[in-house]
Amino acid sequence: MLVLIGSFLLLMLVGAPVAVSLATSSLLYLVIYGVAPDIIAAQRMIAGVESFPLLAVPFFVLAGNLMNIAGVTGRIYAFALALVGWMRGGLAQVNIIGSVVFSGMSGTALADAAGIGTIEIKAMKDHGYPMEAAVGVTAASATLGPIFPPSLPFVIYGMMANVSIGALFMAGILPGIVMTALMMVTVAIFAYRKGWGSDTPFELRRLGAAALEIVIVFAFPVGVYLLHAAGLSINVSVLLGLAVLVALDWYYDFSAVMALMTPIILIGGMTMGWFTPTEAAVAAVIWSLFLGLVRYRTMTLRTLAKASFETIETTASVLFIVTAASIFAWLLTVSQAAALFSNFMFGLTDNWWTFLIIVNILLLVVGCFLDTIAAITILVPILIPIAARYGIDPVHLGLIITLNLMIGLLTPPVGMILFVLSRISKLSIERTTIAILPWLVPLFIALAIITFVPAVTLWLPTQLGLIK
Repeated sequence: MLVLIGSFLLLMLVGAPVAVSLATSSLLYLVIYGVAPDIIAAQRMIAGVESFPLLAVPFFVLAGNLMNIAGVTGRIYAFALALVGWMRGGLAQVNIIGSVVFSGMSGTALADAAGIGTIEIKAMKDHGYPMEAAVGVTAASATLGPIFPPSLPFVIYGMMANVSIGALFMAGILPGIVMTALMMVTVAIFAYRKGWGSDTPFELRRLGAAALEIVIVFAFPVGVYLLHAAGLSINVSVLLGLAVLVALDWYYDFSAVMALMTPIILIGGMTMGWFTPTEAAVAAVIWSLFLGLVRYRTMTLRTLAKASFETIETTASVLFIVTAASIFAWLLTVSQAAALFSNFMFGLTDNWWTFLIIVNILLLVVGCFLDTIAAITILVPILIPIAARYGIDPVHLGLIITLNLMIGLLTPPVGMILFVLSRISKLSIERTTIAILPWLVPLFIALAIITFVPAVTLWLPTQLGLIK
């Protein structure tokens, strides 16, 4: 066990990529101790990526890329500006609302930071905000991406923990709303203390137009229900509702109705049983193609090819990490590391609060050094059986793990959002880190609420019958 973990940590310290570190340390352990034939090790690696739910990864990544090139990002920003730009600290509030909307399409924090974050940081700088403030609020709001459905970390977690991905998606909605509210309150406090004003004049017409778009989006499921109650089949009701919605959007050219419809379609489809979360990822791609090629006509064969190659590159790196982490996690089990940690925890405490505090500390430390996908793949097989003995629901644990690892993306030495925002803002890593620190406060408050008030996470999927 010491060889396995020690070689991994050593390779990480010398700067080797996470996947290479995991694969090399696993290979070294196999060679030295011969715990399994080569064919068994190869089968474990293949089994790590031979999963139907894992197919959701490339499709959600592709959907996010297609939305970016379709010009949806700019429309989301315009919508958020009309909705909250008139508030004190308006563009900071716009940053948060924009991330909420974009999270319903991307499913990743990095896509949020690199996509809409580029527009938001420039806009805040141009309106006189300190660069540090722009970077901090962008970093904090980017963590919403994997909390609101759809979420790539939830897909990986659901696969590793054998938990309903649909339940995880639903479980993320209320925590996401809590996080959004806490971030908006934080912006309001900063605006009051630093004298930030509004960035657009208050116009009832613009605000009404933005509010109307929200009403139209929520009217869609209501309209479908009424049509179905009137005697139409559910399929016909949905198709008729979509036809009316597209016609209205084509005529009035709404800013964000089509973007806001993305999570509605995905969540509604999964709730109605039309498709699994994996198939929902395919539906997201189809919807993205429709917007880019038919509705907005902003896609070309060139941009489509670019999005496809970017998706291939991202997916390859994710699957490489999953493959290497799968064999590493299996060897941890073989070396009795999981059993030793389990015995240690039960010897330390029999209180679930104390256990979750220890888990949070562990995950925050791990998140500072390890990629999100690798961390989930390695730690979930160890933590799930222990959490079950404490009576902790695996869906609840999934939210805790995901949020901790999202906070890890904001912290050195391997916080990817840190590097992305440093490159966008042209600030040094040190200044970017300092800029982010105050915005960790609402994230830690949200983490405490999600950890110690399980109902925030479990209420909605329980009401929908996804968990018992």
